[in-house]
Amino acid sequence: QVRLGESGGGSVQAGGSLRLSCEASLYTTTTNCMGWFRSALGKQAHEGEGVAAIDVGAGTTYYADSVKGRFTIAQDNAENTVYLQMDSLKPEDTAMYFCVADRAYGGSCQNLLVGYKHWGQGTQVTVSS
Repeated sequence: QVRLGESGGGSVQAGGSLRLSCEASLYTTTTNCMGWFRSALGKQAHEGEGVAAIDVGAGTTYYADSVKGRFTIAQDNAENTVYLQMDSLKPEDTAMYFCVADRAYGGSCQNLLVGYKHWGQGTQVTVSS
């Protein structure tokens, strides 16, 4: 069974940075794509939006328009870990961030910005103005 564990959330002022980490308990075909969803406080992961995704085999990355140029997703295959570096944070980035994973569809991980098979417990990110 795949388990995803997030860490690295916290509070920061606008313009600041945070780095989230997600460790997968194992890599399978259903974790070829890993990424992040975010949801407003009190909402479930599936009620939010896809933020970023990465093909852990090819290293190809995908981003929502709202975070392009500010967020960077990267991987450490040796540690089964995916990172989300968040820079130039804005108050509207405030949310619960969930690590998500799924297989690739049509050779692409673009689908992970829409839906997923596995998800973690989430980590809170709060950006104050």
